[in-house]
Amino acid sequence: MIAYEIDGVPVLFVKAPVPLQAGLMFRVGRADEPLPMAGITHLVEHLAMHRHGLMDHHANASVGAIFTHFYTGGTATEVVAFFDKLCASLADLPLDRLAVEKEILRTEAAGRNNGVNADMPVWRYGAQGYGLLTYAEFGMFRVSAEDLRGWAAENFTRDNAVLWIFGEEVPAELRLSLPGGTRRPLPPASSALPSTPAYFHADADGVVMDTVVPRGAAAQLYAAALERALYQELRLDTGISYTAATDYSPRGDDMATVTMYVDALPEKRSAAFNGFVDVFKQLAKSGIDAQELEAVQAKALASLDHPDYEKAMLPSAATRLLTGHPVRTAAEHAALIREVTVADVATVAADAYANALLQVPYGVSAATIGFAAAPTTSASAVSGRRRQARGGETAVVVAADGVSVVDKSGQALTVRFADCVARLRWPDGANAFIGKDGVVVTVEPTLYRVTDSDRAVLDRAVPDSVTVPMPARGPDRIPKPRPPQRGWARWPAKKTTFTVLTPLTGVLVWQVVVMGNAWTPADGQLSEMILLGMLLLSAVGTIWVSLLGIHRLNYGRW
Repeated sequence: MIAYEIDGVPVLFVKAPVPLQAGLMFRVGRADEPLPMAGITHLVEHLAMHRHGLMDHHANASVGAIFTHFYTGGTATEVVAFFDKLCASLADLPLDRLAVEKEILRTEAAGRNNGVNADMPVWRYGAQGYGLLTYAEFGMFRVSAEDLRGWAAENFTRDNAVLWIFGEEVPAELRLSLPGGTRRPLPPASSALPSTPAYFHADADGVVMDTVVPRGAAAQLYAAALERALYQELRLDTGISYTAATDYSPRGDDMATVTMYVDALPEKRSAAFNGFVDVFKQLAKSGIDAQELEAVQAKALASLDHPDYEKAMLPSAATRLLTGHPVRTAAEHAALIREVTVADVATVAADAYANALLQVPYGVSAATIGFAAAPTTSASAVSGRRRQARGGETAVVVAADGVSVVDKSGQALTVRFADCVARLRWPDGANAFIGKDGVVVTVEPTLYRVTDSDRAVLDRAVPDSVTVPMPARGPDRIPKPRPPQRGWARWPAKKTTFTVLTPLTGVLVWQVVVMGNAWTPADGQLSEMILLGMLLLSAVGTIWVSLLGIHRLNYGRW
């Protein structure tokens, strides 16, 4: 691998007797975007690619967590022309195309399968940094032409880029006309978890876990050993799962994410969960033996011997260069793998357990595994005006410093305005406030009896810079209040009142109708009949007042 520069851009080159292929990578991605502008990097990528039109050679682009990648292959002339036009487009985006590209990106998002681990980032990191990968691209609704110009000028520069290329030679005519700038720092690794290991429930067809460990050869071998153990237990031995897989991905800093997944049929999810946890805990407790270490080392070393290893690793080498990590040859990487010991893997396994986050399918109990439940509510509610839900048992609380939704048990979801990273606002008056910790408080005017003064507080709560004007919703998308519960099931005492007073009324009526026939004025018993009639009226009045009281309890009004 040869390293040098073209127009101030670092270049990684591998000589290979194959058609020319190259990629230009920038250190900017989804984790770098403010949440209200989510998707702005994707918009820049689409606009920059638009001027290429239909191409007879391969070319594409992608946006990840912390990198944006433009790549192509073909003849030297085609590759040179591709990068010439790309650099020109980044400097002068075709912004007349903005509205169309926004719709294209919305269509792309609607058909995207986000994967089984799509919710993991926000549970681990909150609504910032790496946690932003969970969210939709809200920027489609607010990013302006000026926003795009500024984002492109700040991030798509020669000082924030690396070019990789392999083929017979680097074309002499290849130019990278990019403006100067600075290397973008990595996003900080925030945390939304009070403690780990932790778990949460989700609507999923299997069990997912991720964990954060120090990056390096030992972590790679740990991931490989864990996959082998899961596959042996859940696929080969018990037949509970079809897929049992792990993934090792450097985060950009000195840490890496190891993700684990096993699938299962609905009736076997509990068994898959228990088997998964048992394997994971056993590896954390006992590590692996020397024979297993040799097996995963041999497999890793075999991949390094592949004749196409160096060119296949060029994009990865570019990411290492962009994040300040040394670029290693296959021989250097092999030496690091051979140096890993059983004790090294055991250390990684212990770290993996300590930092684990587990996604459990609904209906599967995780109470006995020793993991803490990730918080699903906030520590407290704000103090302010309380507005009861229409037909529901929650209330919204609006205060000068934040907003909460509180249920009848006192549990709350709270977003303090100082920690609000995005506010989604719909034309029908609904607002959703998203806090740094990922908590969302939605105030729906159809559900809560908010007043004009409440709306005024919410309107001035957060600045326009974090407000996203959402498109109008159809009537079927606007929530409706739950109808009040009617009938006898609402309040058990209602049945009791009816059961007790009805027989009493029947007795009194029987006395009037039957015994009254024997009570005539001639007998001098008129006063007794009057008294009996008064008793009957009193009983009917008791029933009427009781029912009015029940109505008051049910509906909050007389």
